[in-house]
Amino acid sequence: MSTLPYILDADDPSAVPMGLIVLQTDETIEPEFRTLFANDKSPLYVSRIPSGNEVNTDTLAQMETDLSAAADLLPKARRYRVVGYGCTSASSVIGSDQVEKMVKQTCDVQTVTNPLRAATACAEDRGVSKFALLSPYIEEVNTPLRRAFADQGITMDVFGTFGEAEEAKVVRISTESVVEAAVRLGNDSNVDAVFLSCTNLRTLAAIPLIEKVIRKPVLSSNQSLAWHMKKLNMSQN
Repeated sequence: MSTLPYILDADDPSAVPMGLIVLQTDETIEPEFRTLFANDKSPLYVSRIPSGNEVNTDTLAQMETDLSAAADLLPKARRYRVVGYGCTSASSVIGSDQVEKMVKQTCDVQTVTNPLRAATACAEDRGVSKFALLSPYIEEVNTPLRRAFADQGITMDVFGTFGEAEEAKVVRISTESVVEAAVRLGNDSNVDAVFLSCTNLRTLAAIPLIEKVIRKPVLSSNQSLAWHMKKLNMSQN
């Protein structure tokens, strides 16, 4: 065996990494993020967090104790400007501030966001606050979610759900079903936008189809999280 010489490339100081914590059961956020971050030069590193096969308040709350361990698995070569936690409903149960605290225990990161925090920022940027909510969740999950948004000044008095607790089924809800349900909710004259909740719900292809019909802004968990992570990464340059 020969020991061969090598040289080390210098890191690009402008390509500061971003981190993403994804649910073990999530099959959607990474494919959608590949599209949403296709032209972004900052590397995006992903860690997984244990999550239940069903979404309920107990399985969501359990993730609080696992967040630090999941964040600890992200590469540590450089400091992060932003880490995203990819769970809308768990963020509403745990709380955005507590999510950030748990991630920062083991990860050197400037800012932590999640779909709840990101959608709030995106809504403010779009100038909308009266949303129709479409979620896949059972009611015990919808209640704290709507309450968390209300605490941020976003009303979701118009809402509908697919009522599905099993993650393996949520990810396979068709784009056609999402569009049909969102259009039905979004046509209500009392709302000025629609929010499609859940990082495991396939929404990226549905958004332009819904907007074309209802002529109102449509936000989703993944679209909002990606937008906010990019914004935070750029603003901290």
